[in-house]
Amino acid sequence: MTIFALSSGAPPAAIGVIRISGPGAGAALAAIVGRLPAPRRASYAAFSDPADGELLDRGLALWFPGPRTATGEDLAELHIHGGRSVATAVLAALGRIDGLRAALPGEFTRRAFANGAIDLAEAEGLADLLAAETDLQRRAALASAGGALSRQVEAWRRDVLGIAAQVEALLDFADEDDVPADEAPVRAAIDRLSHEIAAMLATPPAERLRDGIRVVLAGAPNVGKSTLLNAIAGREAAIVSPIAGTTRDVIEVPVAIGGIPFLFSDTAGLRDSHDPIERAGVSRAETTLADADIILWLADPAACPHRARAIVVHPRCDIAPAPAAPVDVVVSAVAGEGMAALLDLIVVRAGRLLPRVGDVAVNRRQRDALQQCSSAVCDALRQSDLLLMAEHLREARQALDAVVGRSGVEEMLDALFGRFCIGK
Repeated sequence: MTIFALSSGAPPAAIGVIRISGPGAGAALAAIVGRLPAPRRASYAAFSDPADGELLDRGLALWFPGPRTATGEDLAELHIHGGRSVATAVLAALGRIDGLRAALPGEFTRRAFANGAIDLAEAEGLADLLAAETDLQRRAALASAGGALSRQVEAWRRDVLGIAAQVEALLDFADEDDVPADEAPVRAAIDRLSHEIAAMLATPPAERLRDGIRVVLAGAPNVGKSTLLNAIAGREAAIVSPIAGTTRDVIEVPVAIGGIPFLFSDTAGLRDSHDPIERAGVSRAETTLADADIILWLADPAACPHRARAIVVHPRCDIAPAPAAPVDVVVSAVAGEGMAALLDLIVVRAGRLLPRVGDVAVNRRQRDALQQCSSAVCDALRQSDLLLMAEHLREARQALDAVVGRSGVEEMLDALFGRFCIGK
């Protein structure tokens, strides 16, 4: 079946791009334009309704014979004027051509994956690129969509195949004079591969970059957590009241600071209470606190839990003196004093939790597959039996295949490509 969709932004716009992909793309393009343009060259053309010959628009027609296309199959594009009426008319005319139907969300990219134009890791990077809101997210997603992870995985896959071939040679031809029986080079190669994969697994996860660094404001009731959250967010995200215990539930606010995505969470004040609703809020606060990447602690420094993840803040320095115990930063959310220093400190802490620029960031699915590969490689290194070593190397190769979608990923494809918009 041949599919079509508006692949540019929603009209009105200066230009609209309609993409057609599938075995009938060439015939559909010829029906609209009256001819098949020269391959891979933009051609000025009149677009007419094949049903009655009515002129719909004038623009550029492009023809890309497969398989060297974005989807790996025949592909055509109509570059039209981006008004709603023009787009609607051209799409309606395409819908009346036999063998064509409107594309589903993500279907162009899914066809690219199915036809080998991209692999699964590149498709996931493209999904992240479409959702990117900060510069760091854009850079990481662009690297993944451009095949940075795929190239590394392919290099490891070649290493595994090469090592496996050496093991097979030792098994089959160890009694031959021209094949050395020394296992040391094989074990050295496995050890090197193990360290390389372990180094990638030690990098910060992509989820922190995609979903944001989780920063939790915590402390006793009525210490200024909500006021501080509002000052960081630049808006009234949380209700501020002099009544202790106003915040009962977790309030989450996404904020980008210095190009880094954050998710700030305001929590209920930590204290014993006979109020069942407040007790539930405190319980949620404690759970959120345990999952935090960074904690802004607005209370007694000596009572701060998870100190290694905490920034101890003395709030309301305009009305209360700093405590005797040392704190990391002194602020007044109302007066603005110390806010720049606090934000700088948060950004510095966050920088330690994010992949560095140029590093390959792997998501949870990819990390799980790489962890399976790492375990199989380590198991291979521990084996004295070459047959068992070869089996573990086969498992390592299968795990690497799963990273790029060669095997074992069918159940998650619908969820992935459902994240894409129609026309992508």
